Amino acid sequence: MLEKIKFEKFTAFDSLEIPLSTGINIFIGANGTGKTHILKAIYATCDVAKSQKSLAEKTNRVFLPSGEHIGRLVKKASLSGYFEVTRRVADRHKSLTIRLSLTNQLKEPEKATLSGAYKQWLQYSLESVYIPVKDMMANAPGFRSLYNLRSRFEFFEENSNLEHIHFEEVYADIIDRVFLGSLRCTTRQKKLLNILQRAMDGKIISKRIFP
Repeated sequence: MLEKIKFEKFTAFDSLEIPLSTGINIFIGANGTGKTHILKAIYATCDVAKSQKSLAEKTNRVFLPSGEHIGRLVKKASLSGYFEVTRRVADRHKSLTIRLSLTNQLKEPEKATLSGAYKQWLQYSLESVYIPVKDMMANAPGFRSLYNLRSRFEFFEENSNLEHIHFEEVYADIIDRVFLGSLRCTTRQKKLLNILQRAMDGKIISKRIFP
């Protein structure tokens, strides 16, 4: 369970700490105030707990700053910044916190500073999904291959004759999850689906769109 997220001089935020509830959390605010950035930071930290990827690299691919220079995620006119996320591990009855710290001159994600209980964080897998605003399902056929070939900035520099596509990794991730195929629902999952269906006064249907 996620407990809180904190930002200091990161993207749109000077200083912000948000406690998270055990149920559904809803963020409301005007355009450009950072709602999406909160969700992306949460998603990156949840995803690495399962994928075992570098948090700095995942954050860079999810936010996709100009030139893929991760230091550009530091709030303008600031020298450094960070974000951190805290979660509670149920079987240990304790909280784990990880923090990603950056300087504004930093270009390579591998040189970012990661602190906190990162090793313990990776020991407890988290299921997560980020659903982008753009509808990617209609563009799914062929997108994954194109993304893999032409989304990396360093690849584009070496192959300047090819057109570079600029998509945040959340679009590729959602396609991977949607077309992974459905598993048999557990009793607990069926109960959750029933609750969602009653709340939305509708029906949840799972089927493959493409063969």
